[in-house]
Amino acid sequence: MRDHESEEMYLETILRLSERMQTVRSVDVVEELGYAKSSVSRAVNLLKAQGDIRLDENGGLLLTARGRERANAIYERHRVITAAFVKMGADGETAEQNACRIEHVITEELFSVIKNYTKD
Repeated sequence: MRDHESEEMYLETILRLSERMQTVRSVDVVEELGYAKSSVSRAVNLLKAQGDIRLDENGGLLLTARGRERANAIYERHRVITAAFVKMGADGETAEQNACRIEHVITEELFSVIKNYTKD
């Protein structure tokens, strides 16, 4: 996985976790993704350095405005692509799993086509 794809996955995961829990910690990301603590720690440090997240006083992960914008765009791709696959006849789980892979590599042009397809 390319670095930028990995960053996107972490941002999306933090966003989704923050919708379910009041405080998102690195250990929550570890549990959600099933990754090693060291991998998540590296990603958190990178995302902090880039200005996508910050830590609160208790070590919770908070998306910055920039990070939230990026995470929302990624999550939109995820939802739209999943919906398109379901509309085409895929079961929800298969659609979800494949959308998760595709959302990080799809071009904006093709994403727009898929987004328009799901509006019909």
